[in-house]
Amino acid sequence: MNARRIGLLLLTWLMTAPCARAHETVLDARLHHYRVGNVREWSDFPTRSEAAGMALTFQSSANAGEWTLRWRQQDVKQTWKVLLNHKEIGRLLNDENDTIVYLPLPPGSVQAGENRLTITQNGKEPDDIRVGEIRLEDRPRQRVLNQAQVEVTVVEAVAKSKPVGVPCRLTITNAQGALMTVGAHSGKGLAVRPGVIYTANGKARFGLPPGEYTIQAGRGFEYNLATVRVSLKAGETSRQTLTLRREVPTEGWVSCDTHIHTLTYSGHGDCHIDERMVTLAGEGIELPIATEHNRAVAYESAAERADVRRYFTPVVGNEVTTAVGHFNIFPVLPNQPAPDFRGKDWKTIFGAIDKNNPRVVILNHPRDLHAGFRPFGPEHHLAATGTNLDGWVLQANAMEVLNSGAQQTEIMRLFEDWFGLLNAGHLLTPVGSSDSHDVSRFIVGQGRTYIRCKDEHPDRIDVDEAVRRFQQGQVMVSLGLLAEITVNERYGPGELVPGQDEVKVRVRVLGPGWTTADTVALYANGVKIRSVTIEHGEKAGVKWSGDWTLPRFAHDVHLVAIATGPEVRTLAWPIAKPYQPTSPEVHRRVLGASGAIWIDGDGDGKRTPARVTAQRLLQQAGGAWKKALPSLANHDEAIAGQMLDLLRGQGVPLRTAEIRKAARTAGPHVEQTLEHYLEAWRASELARQASR
Repeated sequence: MNARRIGLLLLTWLMTAPCARAHETVLDARLHHYRVGNVREWSDFPTRSEAAGMALTFQSSANAGEWTLRWRQQDVKQTWKVLLNHKEIGRLLNDENDTIVYLPLPPGSVQAGENRLTITQNGKEPDDIRVGEIRLEDRPRQRVLNQAQVEVTVVEAVAKSKPVGVPCRLTITNAQGALMTVGAHSGKGLAVRPGVIYTANGKARFGLPPGEYTIQAGRGFEYNLATVRVSLKAGETSRQTLTLRREVPTEGWVSCDTHIHTLTYSGHGDCHIDERMVTLAGEGIELPIATEHNRAVAYESAAERADVRRYFTPVVGNEVTTAVGHFNIFPVLPNQPAPDFRGKDWKTIFGAIDKNNPRVVILNHPRDLHAGFRPFGPEHHLAATGTNLDGWVLQANAMEVLNSGAQQTEIMRLFEDWFGLLNAGHLLTPVGSSDSHDVSRFIVGQGRTYIRCKDEHPDRIDVDEAVRRFQQGQVMVSLGLLAEITVNERYGPGELVPGQDEVKVRVRVLGPGWTTADTVALYANGVKIRSVTIEHGEKAGVKWSGDWTLPRFAHDVHLVAIATGPEVRTLAWPIAKPYQPTSPEVHRRVLGASGAIWIDGDGDGKRTPARVTAQRLLQQAGGAWKKALPSLANHDEAIAGQMLDLLRGQGVPLRTAEIRKAARTAGPHVEQTLEHYLEAWRASELARQASR
């Protein structure tokens, strides 16, 4: 027997051998609700918390060696310090998921006699949390976590061939459903966090305390979730094989995450560069875009080092992080100097970006507040018509409509913004991304973009073709679902459909068996024109398919299909709560959206946005609102909104009785659009006054 084998056996014995003095003390048996201040963060918490933090005392002998403190926590978003006898020994895990955490206590940290354990928030941001079920064990952390061993092998079932090991995400939960810290560490081919292990080759060995556990294996949106339950006793090893199968048909579509970070290069989050490579392979991202803050980083060598390069084609990008918004650009050259990000307006910023000559410029999370600036805040942006109130020109060709790491309270909010911009004439590709800085807190590729592109060889994707298709808008956006749209049996997202007497629309809603679709809708120029409630939307693969025949459009429109469903409950794929909520109510949903298909209703062979149509009508009326408003009777709400915005820009007072009467005469859709426009404009006026 060689020395290495003897060493492994000795380590196993040390971790699992009975210890005469092993003892566990329950310091607190239940969970407690804490919050600093009286502002409730989430409505599913009581109006009043028990206290601003925990303070408990316990009796003990002193610890001459390492001991272990164990607790359970939920909904932790801000920084909470853990102090023992007035000394900080650690912090709660910055994660909203239900998690069991084990903290090593150095020798001498527990004193003989009375001890005081406190948990306090560092700051005053509203943060409803639950923490408790605290135990003290007089053994080292690694011994506690390695009392039993689990060996997992995950394979993919491949037609007409032997199953092969595959990169994946393992999720380990205890009998109460909480993520369970395991006795393993990140290293060659592994990225480990409490309750989560990403493995580059489908193999993982890890320790656990005795108990009942559920292990789930997944590989992102396109695969099933394989599940096994294990019952572990001290000293035993459980060997499990789990099989993954592709459930979502995505042939001819490349899975892309356009917004990816690492702690190594962006400086925050917790995912180191080698861990990121394993997570990308484990989530089935075929075209990852490296977008570190204000620097161009190549993932190529790290992917080779982690032995996962064959699973994806990395692209160098950059998140140009400025005081007036964040913009992802790609492709760029590795280590190319970043654009000057110090500008204070879009003209300066886009001028700096242009020097890098990127083909894609994405406006990121436009409703998020960073450095005191919110790009689509009402003081800067009139969402109803896509109007910039500062006179700034958006020189991006794409925008995030979904960011799974920065969820919106209203899931349709960014889509409505996108519709407004399309109607205003900004031909933007819709983007889904994760904005992940972490191994597991925000899952990389949870929000993603599918690009119409050859996908047979994920390690040799034609980046030029993918970028060109992306620029054209040949994409779908996914957060647990896909909405696939075809017009007249031929045309897809990003394409222009010749004007015909009728428009035949086919929509398929796709997803794995662990997500559910309950609604699908069709939007024309941002207005919902069809909607269906989906029955049996939990099935894998094609969850729903249907056809709509639409009458001929008198003017150009863009069609978009959007499917939604209830949130995923399993901690194998938890959806984050809203990043900067506008309400304490939380309604998380899965979603799939198509890119926009343009219908050439006026037959001129090009895309004509609603604003251009409104300008034509206004010109035909000689600029007179009394002639222009009646012409809206045969045009949709988008064109009506753009007409009203043009009239306001000319100084026409829109709140007069005459205007309201003319709108009412033109039709209920025009009257309703006027009221919505006036309401939005009033909100912007108030916001601009408050910001001065």
